[in-house]
Amino acid sequence: MKPDYATIIGLFGGFTVVTAAVIAGGSYVAFYNLPSILIVIIGTFLVTTMSYSLAEILRSQGLILRTLFTKRENPLDTAYDMMELAEKCRGKGVLKLQEYVIRLEESSFQHKALQLVVDGLPADEVNKILRNELSAMTARHSSSAGILHRAAEVAPAMGLIGTLVGLVQMLSNLSDPSTIGPAMAVALLTTFYGAVLANMFFSPLASKLERNSAEEALINRIFLATATSIGRQENPRRLEMLLNTLLPPTERVQYYN
Repeated sequence: MKPDYATIIGLFGGFTVVTAAVIAGGSYVAFYNLPSILIVIIGTFLVTTMSYSLAEILRSQGLILRTLFTKRENPLDTAYDMMELAEKCRGKGVLKLQEYVIRLEESSFQHKALQLVVDGLPADEVNKILRNELSAMTARHSSSAGILHRAAEVAPAMGLIGTLVGLVQMLSNLSDPSTIGPAMAVALLTTFYGAVLANMFFSPLASKLERNSAEEALINRIFLATATSIGRQENPRRLEMLLNTLLPPTERVQYYN
């Protein structure tokens, strides 16, 4: 796993720009308000948790953290590797897969896909197992992205609630000028915190998680198609046509050309 520099630069760069603008204004201490932090950050977490189970929230943490790292694989390169592997298996038998399987992580979808073929399971059963696995993986990623999208919706709402709390406190104590400033700080800073969290943290991470999930699903579908084709002992030329239906039009396999 390597750091995803685009995500890291965007995330920390965005917060750095906002922080620099606050400091340049000369009154950065005024942007810290504990009641506003409690309302927005903790309130967003608690309200988001209400929409999901606690198990889903905890399970999503690992996937969300993975958005800061990448295991980038080029689908076209993977397709060519699979074509080469299918060609070798056609000439030397399915056990040729074992050499390739050893190089894969045991917990990966790719390892499981090819290991099922090595173990001699019928091709239709391999296809069914892998499709169920792929569907479950997609559902997990979708749930985690949904949690982030939900948090992005809740954060500005909690900011609005904080604004209303601050305004009520201010209007109920107009006779005491010393309370107007702190109440206004709560009113404005909760809106600020909510907007920053939603638009600079939750929404971008949700989009990146969905993008990474789509890329991973495409790679896994390539392995699924390859495992099924090898298990059925099909001509690799048919696999080439099948892989080209999965890849974008600008990235088509031309293995036999």
